[in-house]
Amino acid sequence: MLRRTLFTVAAVMVAFMLICGCIGTTGPETEKQQLRIATTTSLDDTKLLNHLSTIFEEQYNAEVLVVSAGTGIALEYGQRGDVDVLMVHDRVREDVFLADGYGINRRVFAYNYFILAGPESDPAGIKGMKPEEAFATIREKGMAGESGVAFVSRGDASGTHAKEKAIWKGAGFDYATEIQGSGDWYLEAGKGMGETLTMSNEKQAYVLSDIGTYLAYKGDLDLVTLVDEGDILLNVYCAMQINPAKYPDINSEIAKDWVNFMITDEVQEEIASFGVAQYGQPLFYAAQDDWEKIGVPQTEVKDPIP
Repeated sequence: MLRRTLFTVAAVMVAFMLICGCIGTTGPETEKQQLRIATTTSLDDTKLLNHLSTIFEEQYNAEVLVVSAGTGIALEYGQRGDVDVLMVHDRVREDVFLADGYGINRRVFAYNYFILAGPESDPAGIKGMKPEEAFATIREKGMAGESGVAFVSRGDASGTHAKEKAIWKGAGFDYATEIQGSGDWYLEAGKGMGETLTMSNEKQAYVLSDIGTYLAYKGDLDLVTLVDEGDILLNVYCAMQINPAKYPDINSEIAKDWVNFMITDEVQEEIASFGVAQYGQPLFYAAQDDWEKIGVPQTEVKDPIP
């Protein structure tokens, strides 16, 4: 009789502790897991990442810690194992990162386009040109010292900087010998996209920007969109885990949860609608239904990580 009574009392105490969150629950009293993300500045400057982080934190009882930098610096964080997840937009360097064993489980979650913006007066006369033609024209007139013709580069090894280099190459120029340091017309900000847009506005110069960050800053800018068509302007964003086999101390489970979260129907809808009410158009497009259009395998946009 005594043994049965003690068992009953113990069972009641355990049940009470579970209800109160004192032991092993997933309720709000459980200590939050930290997820460390290194992200490209555009996802941070537009506030999309902050919006999605809030949803994730509530669903997964997590704390999302974000460091925002150009893609090159973000990849360095990943190479050192300083973060759990990368969110970047430079496929060439992403493939190298994966091949070198630093990252796993790449998933594409969004895309948008780059634009070439500049002063409304358009001193180089590039409006409506193809991107490569516009770049060549800016260089020609800048090198000739024509009034008001200047270009501000990110100059920070970011995904946007990599895209700029690709356009210069497409226009027939070697970036290292014919563009960088070629004259006062070419300025390097060494800053994130938002700050580079601000600097370009102050200088009344041309600038390459992702459309999302441009729209987010447009209210404070005098710059207008001058070139926005051309296949080379496609801008694809991915999320990937840092490889736990290389860095066992990272939080691989919460990292996997985040990558899977980014390709859920719910989050894809959030991405597609983000910014529409404020800017009249989305800052990013959801990748899930456009995987063929943006040239990525279906598995990279729809298949959850097991």
